[in-house]
Amino acid sequence: HGNGKGHPEKESWRSTRIQCSAEEYGFFCAFRFDSVPRNCSMTDIRVGGVPEHFNLPWHIAKGKGLFEAKGLNMTWKDYPGGTGAMIKDLNEGSLDVAVLLTEGIVKDISSGGDSQLVAVYVQSPLVWAILTGSGQSIEKVEDLDNKIWAISRMGSGSHLMAVLLAEQQGWNKENLRFEIVNNLEGAREALREKPEAPARANGFLWEKFMTKPLVDQGEFRRVGEIPTPWPCFVVAVRRPFLAQHSEAVRDLLDALRPVTAEFKAGGDASAALVAQTFGQRAEDARTWLDTVQWTVDTARPDAMLDMVSSTLHRLGLVDKPAAAAALWHQL
Repeated sequence: HGNGKGHPEKESWRSTRIQCSAEEYGFFCAFRFDSVPRNCSMTDIRVGGVPEHFNLPWHIAKGKGLFEAKGLNMTWKDYPGGTGAMIKDLNEGSLDVAVLLTEGIVKDISSGGDSQLVAVYVQSPLVWAILTGSGQSIEKVEDLDNKIWAISRMGSGSHLMAVLLAEQQGWNKENLRFEIVNNLEGAREALREKPEAPARANGFLWEKFMTKPLVDQGEFRRVGEIPTPWPCFVVAVRRPFLAQHSEAVRDLLDALRPVTAEFKAGGDASAALVAQTFGQRAEDARTWLDTVQWTVDTARPDAMLDMVSSTLHRLGLVDKPAAAAALWHQL
């Protein structure tokens, strides 16, 4: 970079026309921007998240060139396996930044994971659908006591929220049994009754609106809901990357923040994009959009972190609560 501080000198900028298509997200964008540096050394930054509607702002921002304008070569990886899969890659060093469920990453950091939180991405809670296969005899939440839960992996949101649900229902948590299915597709297979074999699992927790098409089609039966008692998505960064590139992480979030606000304010247009991208009904997409509050807030939320840590400890999922300062890096 021209000034040696991660930002190019103005005279090295050039006007460029960019077109990008992202067929997997169902949209096309064409635009101009005037802040692409010539001969600039870009900072590579690998970001991951679930392929869900919450993360559309990341793809819009990348399509508009907003990360490149800040000298960031951001590459995105979808994680259908969810939070547990992202935690694995963070700890193994193959992912730099993850957008993942609050309870999952707090548990991992509390257990010695090599990352820290830097922002709350979505302030609103996640509404988990409590699901079973339509061919099973389960009709209400109470019927899932002493049954087998499909989970993406141990330590994932689907696992941790099943434990929280058991506590709320007054079930004996020692009787919880789990079938690891990796992702939503694996859960569809595990919950399906077959003539030659019974279903491998009876219950499954996943985001309400992402699974609603499967409920509407009659593949899943939704018997209840359980919202998280805290903000649902946070941004975590592996410690070695954060130590070297904290300014790049701050620039990344600064580029993203206004896009989340614009997407929220987009109303029917944003809902139409969600519906088109994820095969949802327009009215369902609009209902979901009305419930979501993005913040990309980098202020450390001590009370929230204390609540998550103490809940995980109470559920027997961590040995001791972690201090907020140990979980969070202030950018």
